[in-house]
Amino acid sequence: MLKHMKVVDGKVVEADGDGPVLMYVAPDEAERKSLIEQFKIDEHTLSSALDPDELARVEFEPDHTAMIIKRAKRYSSEDRYLFRVCSTGIFLFPDRLILVTPDDAALFAGKPFIKVNSVQDIMLKIIYQAILHFEEHLRVVDAMSSEIENAVNTAMENKQLLHLFTLEKSLVYYLNAITSNKRVIEKLRSSVPKFGFTPESVEYLDDMIIENDQCREQAQVYSNILASLMDARASIVANNLNVLMKTLNIIMIALMLPTLVVSIFSMNVALPIPQEGAHGAAFSFWLVMALAAASVATVCVIWWKKRL
Repeated sequence: MLKHMKVVDGKVVEADGDGPVLMYVAPDEAERKSLIEQFKIDEHTLSSALDPDELARVEFEPDHTAMIIKRAKRYSSEDRYLFRVCSTGIFLFPDRLILVTPDDAALFAGKPFIKVNSVQDIMLKIIYQAILHFEEHLRVVDAMSSEIENAVNTAMENKQLLHLFTLEKSLVYYLNAITSNKRVIEKLRSSVPKFGFTPESVEYLDDMIIENDQCREQAQVYSNILASLMDARASIVANNLNVLMKTLNIIMIALMLPTLVVSIFSMNVALPIPQEGAHGAAFSFWLVMALAAASVATVCVIWWKKRL
């Protein structure tokens, strides 16, 4: 799907006809062929723009600059605690910007796009928006991790630990993506003369480098915390299971003792208690019940004293 975008009053809006910004969302074969033949985009680079496992990079072609950046993919409940990354292709021409994305993401939304002036501004702000998107997802990951930690303290299932493993896996993907984007931003900073960036754009690039480094450090901290505490959480689950088994064993013992008492007095042998007449039968019944209750009470008292 092809979208034409233009800049109106400092904002990027969708154009009815041709615009300086072309956004290809999951391009089909015909659109890919048009990109390769009409705009001379390398076929391998075009495929890399849609490959989630591709590393971010910058390549200088004769008539344009090709970039692959990494961004956080939109999270949904179906992902089950797995935060994914995807690639986006940015192809900068002297008077045109072509974007190739695997999904219809809101690339032009958010704080960075309050004011834009040129296609170069749009390119830089898309990269900056990707950094902010990673930071937003990291805050969500931290909140999810805290919620799961509280559940681990009382849960005895593997489900909570599996969720933590999934979050840790997501942070590894994010770290690789953020580090990969850092190389792209640093290469843009070192290639200022090739792009003809204004002093404001150069300052914006410096801010992006700082913001990306802070984002990476934040992801690294969260990843280290999850990795270092994983063994402790597994021990908590094992300890909860041991406590449960201990409680079940106490309950089984408390049930076995009255069963033993009733079984002894139900044997078809002579017993040293009066059993003739109605009074004798009633006395025998209540004696057996009293002994059974006393056995349960004894177990409860011993358990209570041991817990003290």
